[in-house]
Amino acid sequence: MSKTYAGPRLRRLREERRLTQAELARMLAISPSYLNQMEHDSRPLTVPVLLRLTEVFGVDPGFFSERDTSRLVADLRDALAAEVSAARVSASDLADLAARLPAVAAVLVDLGRRNQSLAEQLSDGAEGRRDAALQPRSPHEEIREFFYRRQNYLHETDLAAEELAREIGIRRGEVVRVLADRLAERHGVHLAADSDRLHHYDAASRVLHLSSRLRPGQRAFRMATQLALLEYGEELSRLASEDFEEGSTAWPLARIGIANYFAAAVILPYARFHRAAEECRYDVERLTDDFGLGYETVCHRLSTLQRPRLRGVPFSFVRVDRAGNLSKRQSATDFHFSRAGGTCPLWNVYEAFAAPGRIHVQMASMPDGQRYLWTARAVTRHRGGWGEPRKTFAIGLGCEIRHASRLVYSDGLDLDNAAAATPIGMGCRLCERLDCPQRAVPPLDRRLAVDENSSTFVPYPVQEQASGAGG
Repeated sequence: MSKTYAGPRLRRLREERRLTQAELARMLAISPSYLNQMEHDSRPLTVPVLLRLTEVFGVDPGFFSERDTSRLVADLRDALAAEVSAARVSASDLADLAARLPAVAAVLVDLGRRNQSLAEQLSDGAEGRRDAALQPRSPHEEIREFFYRRQNYLHETDLAAEELAREIGIRRGEVVRVLADRLAERHGVHLAADSDRLHHYDAASRVLHLSSRLRPGQRAFRMATQLALLEYGEELSRLASEDFEEGSTAWPLARIGIANYFAAAVILPYARFHRAAEECRYDVERLTDDFGLGYETVCHRLSTLQRPRLRGVPFSFVRVDRAGNLSKRQSATDFHFSRAGGTCPLWNVYEAFAAPGRIHVQMASMPDGQRYLWTARAVTRHRGGWGEPRKTFAIGLGCEIRHASRLVYSDGLDLDNAAAATPIGMGCRLCERLDCPQRAVPPLDRRLAVDENSSTFVPYPVQEQASGAGG
């Protein structure tokens, strides 16, 4: 069995928790000198220490594996596209940097994005708002990173929401009534119908306006979100302030995101929902029937089941429109969602639009050899009026192939047959698959082979690399 060296990741995790080496060594029942050697890659992580680390930090053992850096490597390829394309930086250089100095790699990603953003503004002749170009990510992207760093699971928030659900007696068929009673009795908040907006809370009159077009599950979610803001407001602010300055654009967005998380955890309490998911082998349609909620809501909640000692399958969740725009993406794994150049057209989320209402299943492999099982289904939202445009999205839910047998969707599939997996990538701009017939743009770091007397099935053939060349 190969040895696991993960010193930088171990050190980063300890520093994020503000622990000294002596404190962490005591928690792991090892000597400080032994911990120091592991943090400097002088000694590998042993199985007993690895198991204790997963308990202490509440992380999956895969956090310490080599493939944990794949997302960071892809971000580096994206942010440093010009340098990669000019062959000043090789793929092995990026992988080594991400594995050994992840904090430095993250800074380079931010700097690269700032440079790209500034270059785009200058090339477009944009005027004003120059400080926007200095932001490494948009506020919404910062919120996605906030949840990604926490493996899409907020432990204290989840526990508080589950306790509230137990206190007020959340039960199927009575969720809206129970939430309405809590809002009225504890906070003096009453409900009113509103056809112009999905929801609006008037703090002065203490009236929560909800659209009459919302389904019961949607009404419950809006009510639970407002309940989070009223009862959990101080904690929302504290959590948001861990990553963002109060007064920044991202700070209130973080509060809203955490309140939404709280709402889902109230109407789908962790232990009860986890038990139901395990019993039906993560059959999403069964869960939507059992809990009376929408397909997207259930899928999103499934992607958060990462409580220590009661973990569910670690899922990646994505919402995509017909144009390939990712409007939602959350992940409890290291699956990388491209921020540039679109997503992979061979990914089964796009097949879902051709047959709405049917769940599509795909075994997919990434360029690094990691395989996933993906399910995808199209969902449509409509305000109800004739001629009004509908909103249609594909909801994707995926997990690493090693977890796939726990899903009902794996029945009948040969999970051990790597050749049966569809080769996909992280978007054509970053994808390393040189022989893909579906590629839409040339690869970043290879010189094209242009021959006016010949053509190939591959849209962008590349020149052969000399033996021993980097890349």
